[in-house]
Amino acid sequence: MKRIIYFLGSLAFMLVISCTKDFEEINTNPNAPIAVQPELLLRQVIYDYGEQMSYEGFVAGNLLGQYLTAIDFNLFDRHSLTEPQFGGNPWPVLYTNLRDNELVLDQARSNPVYKVYEGPALILKAYIAAALTDIYGDVPYSEALNGKEGNVAPAYDSQEEIYTGTDGILDNLQKGIDALQNYEGTAPLDGDILFEGDLNAWVTFAKSLQIKYLMRISNRVDVGDDLQALYDAGDYFTSNAQNAVFDFTDNQPNNFRMANLRTGDFNLFIMSETSEEILKGLNDPRIAVFFRPIGNDPNEEIYAGLLNGPDASQTSITVADYSLTGTAFRESTSALDANFLTAWEVSFLLSEAAERGLIQADAQALYEAGVTLAFEYWLTDLPADYLSVGPAAYGANGADKLEQIITQKWIANTINGYEGWIEYRRTGYPALKTISASLNNNLLPVRMPYPTEEDALNHANFSTAATATNGNSINAAVWWD
Repeated sequence: MKRIIYFLGSLAFMLVISCTKDFEEINTNPNAPIAVQPELLLRQVIYDYGEQMSYEGFVAGNLLGQYLTAIDFNLFDRHSLTEPQFGGNPWPVLYTNLRDNELVLDQARSNPVYKVYEGPALILKAYIAAALTDIYGDVPYSEALNGKEGNVAPAYDSQEEIYTGTDGILDNLQKGIDALQNYEGTAPLDGDILFEGDLNAWVTFAKSLQIKYLMRISNRVDVGDDLQALYDAGDYFTSNAQNAVFDFTDNQPNNFRMANLRTGDFNLFIMSETSEEILKGLNDPRIAVFFRPIGNDPNEEIYAGLLNGPDASQTSITVADYSLTGTAFRESTSALDANFLTAWEVSFLLSEAAERGLIQADAQALYEAGVTLAFEYWLTDLPADYLSVGPAAYGANGADKLEQIITQKWIANTINGYEGWIEYRRTGYPALKTISASLNNNLLPVRMPYPTEEDALNHANFSTAATATNGNSINAAVWWD
């Protein structure tokens, strides 16, 4: 807090003539820091991104990916995406954390004491930028973090450039790896709630992300050699002990946000018909983790879902007729993680790469490893015959193997931001449904619209980007799609 003292009488003249001399020094409270230390910023970026995007994943990503159905206040579920209600506006979350992460990176590069933060900050910059462009497409990026230099109207970068250009996603991942491997200091990486300061774990995280983002652009770019080199080197997540996650707790302040909503708000989100068909079709016991049975018969667990996007004004819906989400999302949130990247996701990505001939590897073994890890992650026993008998067995009865891989990844990605929807857009799997009362001409959205605030605050650049997306249409595919 700054305190101003007014001198009276003969000192008034001295105050007037010297009011600008050493002004900053005089008016700076030595007990109030003007810059936040990087360990505090790093912790804040990791926690805020993880907490907020997990919530976004539940209330918005799970609707777009058709894990859940919203039964009221559901314009978003009906695909009027310019009208977010409980969530559905990740833009400020992503940019706030990109900005704060850039402060960490600036300090790491300007002060040798903080050099240890450079690698993690570059990796997080790549990670958050990927989430941003995967959700929206072309976005302000190269000029977007320079507001303190006066650029408050940044141009939009193409998604291709954000992925493949200098200071882009792939470039920053490699720079982050190099910075960590070349670090010769002894200062600890404080504030790291993902890996507790383990620099080698950050390297493995970055290399696992390289696999993820190379696969994401694999329909546009020849990524086979790079993927093969990463696979052969073997420095990627292979066990859940390595996962880039932090745990929620059962109690405030670090429990999953849905636990703090009113019961009526929580009960607006129920099992979707898509989830019901997929989980029942696989005889998948994780249905009991993700959802609650209906009815009162203790000898028979019945699960029921509803087609996404009902018109609540025209349809009478009784909550008791449908399965609410499981206790892990409300009463027992210590079972949940804020998920940045996991070993099961990497296994499924590599399985897909092998199945598509992008790498030489055993696609089935990688698929089965991914399923095993995903069951373990969701604290569910894997049935002994799940991978050998029935529809989850690899290629069983002529099943589409790519569809099996992506569907298993879709199941495990519950609440993980917008990942299930993003991967559906990239691959077409699993087969999502035309919703009940669409406000988008029965089309499934393939991008989020830029928020209306962009039109007011960055009009010229917004107009150019809107024109390139057919008027900021949610049906305009992004570059990698």
